[in-house]
Parts: sequence; structure tokens; C-alpha cells
Amino acid sequence: MKVLIKNADIIVTFDSKNREIKNGWIYIVDNIIKDLGTGEPPDLEKDREISGKGMVFLPGFVNVHHHFYQSLFRSVPEVASAKLFDWLVFLYEKWKNVDEEAIMISTVVATMELMKSGVTTTTDHLYLFPKGHPNLIDAEMEGADITGVRFYATRGSMSLSKKDGGLPPDSVVQTEDEIIKDSIRVVEKYHDPSPFSMRKVALAPCSPFSVTEDLMKETVKIAEQYDLLIHTHLAETKDEEQFCLEKFGLRPVDYMEKLGWLNPRAWFAHLVHLSDSDIQKLSDSDSGMSHCPTSNMRLGSGIARVTEMKDTNIRIGLGVDGSSSNDTGNFLMEIRNALLLQRVKYGADALTPREALKIGSFGGAKVLRMEKEIGSIEKGKAADIIGFKTDRLEFAGGLVDPVGSLVLCDAKQVDFSMINGNVVIEDGRFVNLDEEDFIRKQNEISKKLLNY
Repeated sequence: MKVLIKNADIIVTFDSKNREIKNGWIYIVDNIIKDLGTGEPPDLEKDREISGKGMVFLPGFVNVHHHFYQSLFRSVPEVASAKLFDWLVFLYEKWKNVDEEAIMISTVVATMELMKSGVTTTTDHLYLFPKGHPNLIDAEMEGADITGVRFYATRGSMSLSKKDGGLPPDSVVQTEDEIIKDSIRVVEKYHDPSPFSMRKVALAPCSPFSVTEDLMKETVKIAEQYDLLIHTHLAETKDEEQFCLEKFGLRPVDYMEKLGWLNPRAWFAHLVHLSDSDIQKLSDSDSGMSHCPTSNMRLGSGIARVTEMKDTNIRIGLGVDGSSSNDTGNFLMEIRNALLLQRVKYGADALTPREALKIGSFGGAKVLRMEKEIGSIEKGKAADIIGFKTDRLEFAGGLVDPVGSLVLCDAKQVDFSMINGNVVIEDGRFVNLDEEDFIRKQNEISKKLLNY
């Protein structure tokens, strides 16, 4: 399939030169960007021509932390104002009843929400495996396939329940033998390391206090054996820091260092409570970070030091986090909140709209070690492209800088999305997904799980 997008008002490339091409065109062959430029395009063979008049195009966003299943548990009143540990203890009792259908449907719904807000590549951290449901990653893969998103699953795990000093009930944890065996199964079945792959797998213990030291170390060994990335939550709250000090005699980042987790394969969700030494260690080790500003605000966890970290070697991307701690999966909101929250702490010049947009696209690609394939619009990259019409209400009066307005004026959703060369959203609507049907199914499952 040969597609030409032409007459685009602006194409924001986020390439090495950070070009913004006016009156631009993009030529796509199958799933690859073959060429782009300004003005009238050359005479190109094409199967379809798309008008970009009145539109701004960007590389698709990359979401580097989420918990899809939590979209079934939004705005739960009992924990609407709870801190992280209390929030977890309450919700585990609800989450323990999820099954394959719940995972598959919530994967589709959560991904649709991400796609509407510009995401073309997403991770998901699935660490919950209720007894009798060991193959939930398979259900998640099925849901991702339905949507057409570029999907990076992270096979999560918990082995320490309440009786072992952890937080979750026995019914949602697995033995470490079960975790290792299924992690290898999932990797061998689904991980595709080839360029422009649509399915990858990373290994992701839930947190330093939900598995043993042995499993954390074994995760690194398996990752090295299969050439995988590794992921976990880290330094999210002050409570976690105190827990690590009491249990391990080390602060969270120092504990990760002891376990061999400070390395270029790793990325960590949150990293809110860091010392100067922590930041230096993360930078020196070329570790990655998923900044989750909305979740951090929602749970009152604090403000990550992104403004100070952005000029280090830490690879920084954005994640919406789970919809139980964010209550949305709107990536455009995440970009806007990242900008605003940094300004609360560091001042009005802490983060610019373009910096926030680039963290959400190219930054996420770097976190996933996919920057040679996605994250920018340039020759040879995957055709993961999103577009916004500028004649919408929220942009009225904001067209002196349409790119900045995507962040400052609350863009809400994309009008166009192409993933791996396939148009998945056009005129703001899904091309091949029955949105209303999946919403209905999601609400039925949510009502059953929450007993309302």
C-alpha cells in the first residue's frame, strides 16, 4: 500500500534537527516512511492520497507505563482520596476476580482510549494473576491484536502476599517457579525482536517489595539470556522509601543497584522521591523512566524531578499509569500535566510544550530502545503518524502556534492516526473498531466486579 499525505499545514518531525515542515508531505510505502518534504511532492506512485490541509502531524505517542485492567475500576469512591498503600490493599480484593474476558475487553478499551489521545505504541504492566488464570498475557495479546496498536507487553509478577509481608492477598500471587516458567513461555511465544515488530515482551516484577531478591536477580539473568528489557515501579512514595529502609536497610535506588537492576535494559515507573545521588546513579547506568504526573497528583505521591533529570542520561518517557490511579488513559492529558506539574515546582520555563510533546513520543521510543524505528517522522522510520485538525473549538484563537496549542489548549483527541502504515482513526473515528460495543461489554464486567 502506497499512501501520500500532502498539503499538511505543519509536520513536526522530532528528528535530530527538530524540523517543523510547513506545507509538507509524507510518502508511506507499506509500513515505512519512504520520503517527506515541503511544497508540491514529486510524481509518486500511490494507492491513496490523504489531504493534510488544516492539520498538524506528529509522530505517534509512546506510552511507557499502564495497567490496562484497571480501566475496569475507575473512580471507585472508597479509594477516591486514598494514598497508594491503602488504595492497593482495598483494590486487590476487587482485582482478584479478574479473568481472561476482563483482561481482553479492558485491553481493547484502555488501548482505544490511548489511541484516541495519540498513542501508537503502548506498554502494559500486567502483574496480577489470580488463581486459575495463569495465561492472562495471552488474553491481553488477543485484545491488542484487535486494536492494531504497536504493543510492548511487560510480564509482571508478585510472589509475596500478606502472609509474606507483602500487600496482596494469596489469591493473586504466584510461586517464583510459576512466574519464571510462564515468563519464558510468554517471551518464546510472543516476543518479536525484529525491526518494526508489533509485539515485544519485557519482564516486570511489580515492585521491589512484591517479589524476593532472588526473583529480581533471576529476572535480570533471563533478560540477558533473551535480550529483553526489564521494568518495575520504583520510588513512587515516601512510604515505599521507608519500607525499603526498614526491610532492606537501603533506599529504593540503592536496593536496585544491589540487585543489578541499574543497567541499560531497565526502566522504572515514577521515580518521584530521588536524591541527587539517585539521579546520578540512574544517569550513569543509562536507566529509563516513565514519568506519570497524573497518577502522582491523583495519589498525592509528589512531583518527580524531571526538569533536573531531562539533561542527564536518564531516558525519560511518559505513562498514563493505571486507570484506577489516574482514572483516565488520556495521553494528551498526560503531556499537558507533565508540563504543568513541572512548572508548579520549577517555574514557568521548566518545560516547554514542544519538550513535553517530544518526551511523549521520541522520549518514550528511547525508553523502549526503539528510537531507530519509532518516535519521529523521518525516512526509514515506521509509519506511526497522528494528525490534528486545527479548526476545532479548543484551538480557536490559538493558531499563531498550532504546535504549542496541542498542549496548552487541550487538544483532547486526534483526528487521524496511522499505525504501522494502517489508518486506524479517520475524522476522529475508529476505522475498524466498534467502540460502543466494547464500552458496553466493559461496563457490564466492571459492574459485576465492583458489585454495584
